[in-house]
Amino acid sequence: MSESVHCWLCERPIGSRYELHHPVPKSRGGREIVPLHRICHRTLHARFTNAELARIGADVAALRADEEIARFIRWVADKPPDFHAPTRKPKR
Repeated sequence: MSESVHCWLCERPIGSRYELHHPVPKSRGGREIVPLHRICHRTLHARFTNAELARIGADVAALRADEEIARFIRWVADKPPDFHAPTRKPKR
């Protein structure tokens, strides 16, 4: 993937390792895919259920407005493109 491609969630450049994400989960009829860092992808799925992601859809601004996601984006902002760390499981 080219260096000019950016993560759909955090907007940092994509490195050599990335994943494709369905903003509306495939199980809910989603077809569109967007590139995400591995850590960003895992954070989204740790924070939201597939039903919540289906309701939010491709509204990335709504995802970024979530307090937990906004805090994550601020934390990851200065990390290198291929940075990865364990993602906490949701407390549901």
